[in-house]
Amino acid sequence: MPAPARSTHPRSLIFQSEKRKIELYFPFLFMGVKVVKLDAEWRDVRLKLPLNHMSRNAGGVLFGGFQAQLADPIAALATARRFRNYASWTRKMEIDFIRGGDSDLELRFEFSEEREKEIEKELEEKGRATPEFEYAYYNDRNELVSKIVNTVAIRPIGYEKARSPPADGSHFG
Repeated sequence: MPAPARSTHPRSLIFQSEKRKIELYFPFLFMGVKVVKLDAEWRDVRLKLPLNHMSRNAGGVLFGGFQAQLADPIAALATARRFRNYASWTRKMEIDFIRGGDSDLELRFEFSEEREKEIEKELEEKGRATPEFEYAYYNDRNELVSKIVNTVAIRPIGYEKARSPPADGSHFG
């Protein structure tokens, strides 16, 4: 009798390591993402994004969309681990594709204690923060491939964006 298939249902992830949870995260699972390094405090994160038949574009290099998909949540996840009494999400992200990703790529993200203290201060003063993080992808020759600038919104749990009243058209003649 064959062994039962391993479930990736969210309840089964409770028993998985943080590294394995990232690798099993549905958007990353089929991309083949592997955790190279993940310290317990999310201060140093390194993820491998493989170049394969699914991730290779017509030019023979790694699709920019794959890079964006992996880079998007990393800063928000790191801030969520550091500031557990707040909600965090990606507000804006820019990627500068410097050279083609002609090999597996390594995403390198660092979150210093100094940066954390700056964010803590802003949260204490304003009740919210919108920090910017810079990180990057490197190829297997340790060359910079893509630079990422990711802006994270850190807000009180339950925060709702202020809304303007609807325009009634009376201001236009």
